[in-house]
Amino acid sequence: MPYFDHKFSFPLELGDELSGFRLAYTTQGTLNETGSNVIWICHALTGNADPSDWWSGLVGPGKLYDPAHYFIVCANVLGGCYGSTGPLSNDPATGKPYFHSFPTLTIRDMVGALDLLRQELGIEQIHTCVGGSVGGQQAVEWAISQPKLIKRLILIATNAVFSPWGIAFNEAQRMALQADPTWVENRPDAGQNGLKAARSIALLSYRNYETYAFTQALDNNEQTDNYKAAGYQNYQGEKLVGRFNAFTYWLLTKAMDSHNVGRNRGSILNALSLIEAKTLVVGIHSDVLFPPSEQQFLARHIPDAVYEELESLYGHDGFLIEFKPLTQIIRKWVGEKGFKV
Repeated sequence: MPYFDHKFSFPLELGDELSGFRLAYTTQGTLNETGSNVIWICHALTGNADPSDWWSGLVGPGKLYDPAHYFIVCANVLGGCYGSTGPLSNDPATGKPYFHSFPTLTIRDMVGALDLLRQELGIEQIHTCVGGSVGGQQAVEWAISQPKLIKRLILIATNAVFSPWGIAFNEAQRMALQADPTWVENRPDAGQNGLKAARSIALLSYRNYETYAFTQALDNNEQTDNYKAAGYQNYQGEKLVGRFNAFTYWLLTKAMDSHNVGRNRGSILNALSLIEAKTLVVGIHSDVLFPPSEQQFLARHIPDAVYEELESLYGHDGFLIEFKPLTQIIRKWVGEKGFKV
């Protein structure tokens, strides 16, 4: 996997700075002669730089975003744990991992780092920038800060400002981290039991009542223990612990909380009015974390935006699961002539 190393001071929105940073990224396909075929994918909370891994139904040969036609870029966000600079990276000032001392990041910081990577890659225009959830927060922020850069914008299950409801879910997860007695220690595996519990809390917002009723139903009417739903929560917690760390989880949920496109721009409406990209906003009817009303708000206030709604049993996670209907929605919006570069 290639890396972009920014070797200069990088000021952060809240006043701190990094003396430099690294971003892990992937590219697929070839940049055309006019530089007009860039698809930039922004990943969600625990995603990585390889969209073929977590969005395989949309990215790959014969898929919606086919490397035969597009130059597809995706980077692990600043603060991530899949090769980018984050809490487990060494602090140049001490030569030791940052752990708890890593500075607080915002979505704008993440976007600022992505834009420096864009410049390094010689990309002057982005045909389509697409993201769901936290990835959508990055995408909308980028489209506001660089109105001329992005030609098409696809925002899925995301919002203009993170809600008190969402912040409450994130805080409950961070409380789980704090309840783990190892969380205070400076070691890579600190807070693992807390992270397992945090992921279990998060799943309740990613799915919903109907999802669990359908996928985790009782085995029989006599069952009094060993429920599928309980096993599922434990399984998903263990699964995340195997690929993530508590420090990064804390950092990225804090960044998620900070999302507010109106900050220092007069108002949220004023900020959204700055977007010049042709915009598609997709909501998921069963999403309880980023409810459709938030996407409808985006579509109303981004100039000439189009709103579509995805029917899914899987709530917020629908954007990571419902590949076929999502592809159909995007193809319909783009149109047959506009789909090819």
